[in-house]
Amino acid sequence: MKKLLAALICVALIVGSVSAKPKNDKNVKVINVWTFTDEVPKMIDKYVAAHPDFPYEINTTIIATTDGAYQPALDQALAGGGKDAPDLYCCESAFVLKYTQGDASGYAAKYKDLGINVNKALKDAQIAQYAVDIGTRGKDLVALPYQATGGAFIYRRSIAKATWGSDDPKVVKDKIGGGTQKLDKFWKAAEELKAKGYKICSGDGDLWHAVENSSDKGWIVNNKLYIDPKREAFMDYSKKMFDNGYNNDTRDWTDAWFADMKETGTAFGFFGPAWLINYVMAGNSGGSKIGEGSYGDWAVCESPIGFFWGGTWLCVNDNTKAKDGVRQIIEWITLDTSESGLLYAWANGTLNGEGGTKDTVSSGTVMVKSNGKLDFLNGQNMFDVFVPANKYATGKNLTQYDEGINQAWRDQVRAYAYGQKSKEQAIADFKQTVADKFDLDI
Repeated sequence: MKKLLAALICVALIVGSVSAKPKNDKNVKVINVWTFTDEVPKMIDKYVAAHPDFPYEINTTIIATTDGAYQPALDQALAGGGKDAPDLYCCESAFVLKYTQGDASGYAAKYKDLGINVNKALKDAQIAQYAVDIGTRGKDLVALPYQATGGAFIYRRSIAKATWGSDDPKVVKDKIGGGTQKLDKFWKAAEELKAKGYKICSGDGDLWHAVENSSDKGWIVNNKLYIDPKREAFMDYSKKMFDNGYNNDTRDWTDAWFADMKETGTAFGFFGPAWLINYVMAGNSGGSKIGEGSYGDWAVCESPIGFFWGGTWLCVNDNTKAKDGVRQIIEWITLDTSESGLLYAWANGTLNGEGGTKDTVSSGTVMVKSNGKLDFLNGQNMFDVFVPANKYATGKNLTQYDEGINQAWRDQVRAYAYGQKSKEQAIADFKQTVADKFDLDI
């Protein structure tokens, strides 16, 4: 699901998960699951444990996305077919379009062919439209995520008080222009924070995730490289932040970026979904309860521009011989709104017992009836912000090449921001890099 977690798995592993029947039973039916972390396999283990009559053995293949290992292996397994082919396979947001709408989308089964009443299920569960759009091939749903990753602005309460006299999310939302789909107030807030000795963000990458996923179109339009005006404008945003000292010029996923999450950090906020809070910021806050480090000194409000970041979609092999079993797993992981289901337990932090991590799940229906209060946010209910945030996200600007193109783009944006290249030269070099790396017209 998240690159940070995927990177922790440094080698390819093939492991057997919980089995509903003994492995020496020649009549056992098998579901082959392919993924890049142990997150989904653990969910399936829980389903199997809770349904002792589930007549399938689960064989799990985990291959890290590190060094691009997962996709080639998955592609080969799908193309090879046979009894060892994946029945259920996971696709991360960085490359999901390849498997739902791109080169490898032909392998994905339509959810309706699994026996799922798609329209009713989506309506009942209130699945965010961006998630549906990403998982739709033509007019048919072929994948769904189990997590909602609409983004918000996550900010330091103490810095808000020092700058504006209040840490109220409504006040901060107004100060940064939350929900306006513009950055006018955001830049004004950056100047006010600077006057108090603070930075509005840690690095330009924090703003990039919001800009990238709020653009109107993706990198490829009619099989040709396209630079959306909103993404091109990011070049000037990045330079503005660097020239004016509005950020600490850190790069995401580096020690300096993590340091800005600690009590001594000077960055006011980060753009991100709930997983950034739960799996990144909390662990880098320098504490584990309110009052320790920066733990409890955070809150969330609406982002100036709507976006999503990350997520894992579940696809089913159209040639699977275990459609009924896979359907049951898909429904339980992505669509079940009952209070005895996985989504409700995960949203309320009881998936692995009381006191666990609460997360934003695929179902808006589940989140609305769940307790999203977090100690990390000093008791704020994160669902009050993240549920509406999902409605502002769009899933129509992704391509199957995003991971590689984004890296090339950000390298050139930094060169321009640092004054090493003109804007025209940076764009030209970006186009040449894309032409050299991908078989695309520029």
